[in-house]
Amino acid sequence: MTTHPLFAAPMVPMSRQNARLALSLLALCTLGLRLSASAQKSAFTKFDPPGSISTIPNSMNRSGAITGYYFDGNIFHGFLRSRDGTFTTFEFPGAPTTAGASINAAGVITGFYFDGNLVAHGFVRSPDGALTSFDPVGSVDTEPISINPGGEISGIYSDANHVSHGFLRDPDGAITSFDALDSNGGTIVTGMSPSGEITGYYNDWDEPPYPQHGFVRSRDGTYTAFDLPACSSCGNVLSTMPSAINPAGETIGSFYRDDFGAAHGFLRESDGEITPFNAPCAGGSTFPNSINAAGVITGDYLGCGAHGFVRDRDGKITTFDPPRSTRTFPTSINAAGAITGWFTYAHSKEHGFLRSPD
Repeated sequence: MTTHPLFAAPMVPMSRQNARLALSLLALCTLGLRLSASAQKSAFTKFDPPGSISTIPNSMNRSGAITGYYFDGNIFHGFLRSRDGTFTTFEFPGAPTTAGASINAAGVITGFYFDGNLVAHGFVRSPDGALTSFDPVGSVDTEPISINPGGEISGIYSDANHVSHGFLRDPDGAITSFDALDSNGGTIVTGMSPSGEITGYYNDWDEPPYPQHGFVRSRDGTYTAFDLPACSSCGNVLSTMPSAINPAGETIGSFYRDDFGAAHGFLRESDGEITPFNAPCAGGSTFPNSINAAGVITGDYLGCGAHGFVRDRDGKITTFDPPRSTRTFPTSINAAGAITGWFTYAHSKEHGFLRSPD
């Protein structure tokens, strides 16, 4: 889970990347859901930092500033794209890889960089460009995931036994490590709300089939574990993997069942009610990636190609792709409904995009 790819591909934690790849190869379990979907034209802006041959945006704040990373053919750099489209690039001195992972409303960025031994460390970048490195005690690989408006940072680190744990870093630099209750195979953090609620999943390695369970960690450190309910026609849930949580405590993510069908999306309300949903691709897999304060969700689906989607508060799903895109992967939606992510043309180069709200 702690080895980042050194090539032009999304630099997500490898445990999530491998799980996503496995899920995308599974066949769809029929849930009989009613979907409303349509292809819709929207205003797209393509962007790349100067010198980029591969651009991966990861996060956008409410003002429209975007952070991520790009590859120049030699090393990976972090970038900040301001609302007016200007770029600021940054990297740790001597680091072959620097990647922005999340940006808050104040423009503070967190992410990770590799040192000369290809060990990952966390960083926080202030609006004036100052970079501060950090690692939880005992970490041999640190992967920040999210920064909230107060400057708290959540993420994952691995210990010397290659077991993953969650961490929360406060604005003063103090770091608290944690594991979900009953976690015996690692805790994977995937998102944090503005108020400090953290979501993710944990591995249960007590016995086959070694499932993953979703969790929400409240501000006071208490945990709520959850799974999607069993389906009489398609079996029990084998894996529940949340990906993001919004200010209302609504959690999104993907799950799959023990029939080894494809991945399905879900929305979990703050009261625990869970609604499964699928993008319009028979036999495909659905991956919700980001949810804003209004409950609007963006993500991608695979199986009928690779396309982006947005799901409104009422459950209507609209598919989208930048012009001439052959693969579309949205990563972040802000409070205004603007969406960023990356896409490719036929020659497979990754470009950033900004989709204006409808």
